[in-house]
Amino acid sequence: MKLGREYSKKWKGIYRIWVWPLGAVVIYNPEDIELVMSSMKYNEKSMVYSILRPWLQDGLLLSNGSKWQERRKILTPAFHFKILHQFCDIIEENTQRFLEKLRETAGQPIDIVPVLSEYMLDSICETAMGTKLTEDTSGAGKSYKKAIYDLGHVFYQRFINIYLYPDFIFNLTPLGRKQRKYVKTVKNFTEKVISQRRAYVNKYGFNVFDDTADNDEVYAYKKKKKVAMLDLLLSAEKEGLIDKEGIQEEVDTFMFEGHDTTATGLTFLFMLLANNKDAQDKIVTELKEIYGDSDRKVRMEDLPKMKYIERCIKESLRLYPPVHFISRKLKDTTVLSNYTLPPNTHCHIPIYDLHHREDLFEDAEEFIPDRFLPENCEKRHAYAYIPFAAGPRNCIGQKFALQEMKIAVAAVLREFELKPVTKPSDIEFMADLVLRNNGPVRVTFVKRQQ
Repeated sequence: MKLGREYSKKWKGIYRIWVWPLGAVVIYNPEDIELVMSSMKYNEKSMVYSILRPWLQDGLLLSNGSKWQERRKILTPAFHFKILHQFCDIIEENTQRFLEKLRETAGQPIDIVPVLSEYMLDSICETAMGTKLTEDTSGAGKSYKKAIYDLGHVFYQRFINIYLYPDFIFNLTPLGRKQRKYVKTVKNFTEKVISQRRAYVNKYGFNVFDDTADNDEVYAYKKKKKVAMLDLLLSAEKEGLIDKEGIQEEVDTFMFEGHDTTATGLTFLFMLLANNKDAQDKIVTELKEIYGDSDRKVRMEDLPKMKYIERCIKESLRLYPPVHFISRKLKDTTVLSNYTLPPNTHCHIPIYDLHHREDLFEDAEEFIPDRFLPENCEKRHAYAYIPFAAGPRNCIGQKFALQEMKIAVAAVLREFELKPVTKPSDIEFMADLVLRNNGPVRVTFVKRQQ
């Protein structure tokens, strides 16, 4: 991680790496990134993603061509505004449980990484998967989260050690044995999530209710009128558009991307807000304009009014993009920054380094939410800021993630003042799929004076 940051400062937006027998070009010029990401021509992920295949198989993150297009078409309705509107109440309920945990430790420094991970896992299970974690499954959820962290370490070790790329070598190593163990843990958990939802749908159908049914479970489902992403997959299975293995691929992909990246984004956001009291005060002022003295819960129509909160979220995602690295395969001869690249070149895009370019973001290391005022955004290249990637393969769940983050920030700052413990200068990134601190991230939540 440190070496990549050093290289990005040494060269001007593009450099190449040779690690025999592989080579790659690394780009962080917005113009080059737009060329690669804005077109279906460069839609194919690079070879490095094959490292993830034992876990995510051929899900939306890794698939290409017609398969990717078909899966994207199936899943896109899951993130329609009307569906997100229905999810708002569920996220708010989970947020109240999250606040209960903060109340238990109010005034004490806590590591926010595990509590946010649990909060986001509960939310993704109950919204996108339509399955609520119970006391019986919460233990499995903890094992799942630990296995995710362990897999990230294994994958990155394989990524930086070229000799581990061939499967027949890697599978014989201790890392290969660890990976099989962790993948089994992850898949056992997601298989249970799928089986629970499948049983429910087989019993009650897809959003079809009997108004006279005297059944609390059916009534609760009807009352919330939620349509889970997993419901769309199960429905597509009945229509012959996807098979059982395909459902497993997409659930594994979305369970990981839907909880881990958002939890990471909130971790760094709360740390930044704790260290920037002015930003906290502005958020509290904005919330008072929305809610006054009312203690009512967050509603969907409140979210567009949270303009300063949104700027804080965007600035946090600039400084600490959870997905800090993406890669594509350039199948044809391509010209980037006046360099002609041969066919089948691997093209890496370090989002972190793009977001920290001083020529794009003045005082790039500083937390300045007003960078994202509309008049300031208009001055920047459209591909200078890509926390959710961009183009046809952008993150399908980005609106959902922003919705979750707004609700969390609003709920927490209405009740607590954040005091700094871990500072930005304390952050030391570890090599992982998702941007992580090499250690805890601590914040103190102090009950706000009414």
